[in-house]
Amino acid sequence: MPAEWEKHSAVWLSWPHDTTSFPHLKEAEESFAEFIKEISTSEKVELQVLNEVMLDHVTELLEGEGVDMERVTFHPANYADIWFRDYGPIFITNPKTKELAMAKWTFNAWGNKYKILLKDNEIPYAMNAKMNLPMFEPSIVMEGGSIEVNGKGTLMTTEQCLLNKNRNPNLSREEIEKYLSDYLGVQHFIWLKEGIEGDDTDGHIDDIARFVNPTTVLCAYAEDAGSADHRVLKENYEILQNSKDQDGNPLTVIKLPTPGKISAHAEPLPASYANFYIGNTKVLVPTFGTENDTKALDIIQSVFPDRKVVGIDATYLVYGYGTFHCMSQQQPLP
Repeated sequence: MPAEWEKHSAVWLSWPHDTTSFPHLKEAEESFAEFIKEISTSEKVELQVLNEVMLDHVTELLEGEGVDMERVTFHPANYADIWFRDYGPIFITNPKTKELAMAKWTFNAWGNKYKILLKDNEIPYAMNAKMNLPMFEPSIVMEGGSIEVNGKGTLMTTEQCLLNKNRNPNLSREEIEKYLSDYLGVQHFIWLKEGIEGDDTDGHIDDIARFVNPTTVLCAYAEDAGSADHRVLKENYEILQNSKDQDGNPLTVIKLPTPGKISAHAEPLPASYANFYIGNTKVLVPTFGTENDTKALDIIQSVFPDRKVVGIDATYLVYGYGTFHCMSQQQPLP
């Protein structure tokens, strides 16, 4: 599995539609459209839509945003939710032959929490009926948002998610590591503890810690000792400070602030600046209208000097318990 900063041919997305996930659907669509406007100048967009009615609606919205529609390919598909990183395939490459393939994991709606979303497990099969790539099936439960790789052999994840009994209760840590090694080409593992408050995925890594190059990690950190996330994120930060990469080199760990209280949200939602998407020429970062937005954007820009960092308001997307990284999956250049 290549690192996310390696070259992409496209990004895969599914247009939002469910007012249960997105009670402010119009605003969520606006954020989604802005994401496509920005990323489509960086790489092509492969966009799932439910039907022709949605296709027409989305086309009108994107054209209104000034999107070059030659950069967007629509895929009618019977999907339930937008969290493509978790139910879609992980694209992998053969470093010798440069061949592209899919690793298709089992999606059980984050521990069978949402029965209505289980059908999204079928999406990779529908995709590959068109793409006709080699497809490998580990037949274990795993979501793409639960792992983070540096492209050199190291993988980060959390105990809260991958060791959760609602995923693979019959597998040990060592057995899970063996599957990840066999199907993603990694050999070194960093296990953090838990994720942030309000995260219904049981601690996905892409809300708390992200590789930005092979030896540097941005780590979400709540400075306020009164924050519900302070203890958990402090523990994760300390684990990373004592971790090494696959070659035994220490990591550079940089604190990334948490958004803090978001005025539009009454309940705890998993708002995190770490849920950014690394495109070919841009890094798209969720913002939430709080005083830490600017600080977070500056930190992320400092570690991506060759890419333009763009903040996009994700206040209404995060009602669905995710933002830009959760909803996307990069297709690497083989």
